[in-house]
Amino acid sequence: MSLFDHPRFYLLRHGQTVHNATDQIAGATDAPLTDLGRAQVGHVALTLRDRPIGRLFASPLQRAWQTAQAIAALRPDLEIQPAPLLAERDWGIWEGAPRAMLDRDATPEGGESPEAFHDRILQGCATISGPAAQEAPPLIVAHSGTIRSVMAALDLPFLRPTNCARITIFRDPRGCWCADPPVVVPDPFP
Repeated sequence: MSLFDHPRFYLLRHGQTVHNATDQIAGATDAPLTDLGRAQVGHVALTLRDRPIGRLFASPLQRAWQTAQAIAALRPDLEIQPAPLLAERDWGIWEGAPRAMLDRDATPEGGESPEAFHDRILQGCATISGPAAQEAPPLIVAHSGTIRSVMAALDLPFLRPTNCARITIFRDPRGCWCADPPVVVPDPFP
């Protein structure tokens, strides 16, 4: 039993970091949220306050963990469960470089290969046990690369989600995996 035994689950990308704001590769860099990122997660936490969620999982990197903490602060029924295998890909010497130079098919010096990263994400999904009877869908707070790997494993198209975008993954009546378009958090600062 694993995450993929759930008929429905949610993926949420973390709030904004300085790396996101400056379009730099963060990967394994443990960057905290910016002021805008904290405002984004505050807003998304409000939108999830009454949504049925069975369990809450988060990458241990600060940006994902801080996002999950904001959700858990409004949801005393949810305890954050660490999902270390769902952390973002380690980009080695490319960490901090402009995102425009990223080559997802390459293995940078000191970094993770695409295959190793994808295998790690699948292992992380396998550690999330299948649903208990009548359990609400789980919410996984992670990273765009993590979401990319999950979508690839389910043979779903991927569009890089904005910060704090939530994607609902579900099985249709035929049992095929589908994804709703990301629910995007509006900019909290007019």
